[in-house]
Amino acid sequence: MTSLEKIVNLAKRRGFIFPSSEIYGGLESIYDFGPLGVLLKNNIKKLWWREMVEKREDVVGFDSAILMNPKVWEASGHISGFHDLMVECLKCKKRYRKDHLQIQNTKLTCTNCGGQNFGEEKQFNLMFKTFFGPAEGSENTVFLRPETAQGIFINFALIQETMRMKLPFGIAQIGKAFRNEITTGNFIFRMREFEQMELEYFVKPQSLESKQQTFDWFNYWVDKRYKWYIETLGIKKENLKLKPYKKEELAHYSSATTDIEYNFPFGSSEIEGIASRTDFDLTQHEKYSGKNLKYFDAELNQSYIPYVIEPSSGVERIFLTLLCDAYYEDEAPTADEKVEKRVLLKFKKELAPIKVAVLPLLKNKPDLVHKAKEIFSQLKEKVGYVMYDEVSAIGRRYRRQDEIGTPYCITVDFDTLKDGSFTLRDRDTMKQERITIKDLAFLF
Repeated sequence: MTSLEKIVNLAKRRGFIFPSSEIYGGLESIYDFGPLGVLLKNNIKKLWWREMVEKREDVVGFDSAILMNPKVWEASGHISGFHDLMVECLKCKKRYRKDHLQIQNTKLTCTNCGGQNFGEEKQFNLMFKTFFGPAEGSENTVFLRPETAQGIFINFALIQETMRMKLPFGIAQIGKAFRNEITTGNFIFRMREFEQMELEYFVKPQSLESKQQTFDWFNYWVDKRYKWYIETLGIKKENLKLKPYKKEELAHYSSATTDIEYNFPFGSSEIEGIASRTDFDLTQHEKYSGKNLKYFDAELNQSYIPYVIEPSSGVERIFLTLLCDAYYEDEAPTADEKVEKRVLLKFKKELAPIKVAVLPLLKNKPDLVHKAKEIFSQLKEKVGYVMYDEVSAIGRRYRRQDEIGTPYCITVDFDTLKDGSFTLRDRDTMKQERITIKDLAFLF
């Protein structure tokens, strides 16, 4: 397994991820996604949306506001209960989530200085506050949403009615969320500003279905989401595992939860959670708002609050998973028959930020450059994101494309000018073959 340091260096060097506000010293745990990073991020979201919405008849999409009425967070329990226990090291003054501290010789230990004396435990609310309107005061306080799910719950009745949805059905959303984490780290794994991809899938409650039937939906989504990482994203199965929660580990609203974990360089950690949230959220919002959020079941001639199964994942965590899982190092011969280390990202072509690179053999030959740019323009119309590169020796250009995960390179040479064929190089095998532009259709 590669080190996290190598991943971080590659991500910055090749334009995937930059520390935000770096010229001013940065901002802890906030990152900007560079030209290649935004392409990879968008590809992740497209594949998730395709899987969760477009391919299904029982799911619709949604996009809720980041700012909501504060009563939303009162009803959901975030104002009263969305806290972590915070402690401060009395030696170096660094603050921690208590459950993130290491234990040495039965004592909590500061990972920064090794101190074992801490101040009084304090409850720390994780929501970011701001003010709505021109006046600053408690009556004008609003919050940046800490999750996207509540936007779905408060619009459940409107969406169900306008789209004429029948149970079971789902509402999917991709959007920003914000959590003022006490301790962050491990690059983009735990951040204060991040994107969630969530599905709320509404089913009949246990009182109207057998318990086994209700949990069949839960197990269905656990299995389906697990397979998506392997079959669609190409994540190696041996790096994934399912972690069911014990009863004492469950959140107060959950009757069952299973995490999908990936084996990162820093250990096995969650990339997606699938939770059976029961009827907690809709019941709370009906209680606090006074509005009817029940579903009318025409077959049973009865109204009730549905149960909900929630698969929830973080875009950035999947992004980091892909970087770690696709990272390879091997040895490759150079043009002068030397052997040097080669770094490559073995993304599936559906995920690769750049699908193909077009490289003229020599940049000082106008005919080659003209032909290469002509092919480049044709491919952009058909394939999508294509890169043109004429700087440095051809071997060095291949290495650059390997490092950003480009599946194929096209080299335009003097034979191209004669018969229209060119060299197609495969990223993973480095195999080269002569083809024409018509032959490219089978690749994409």
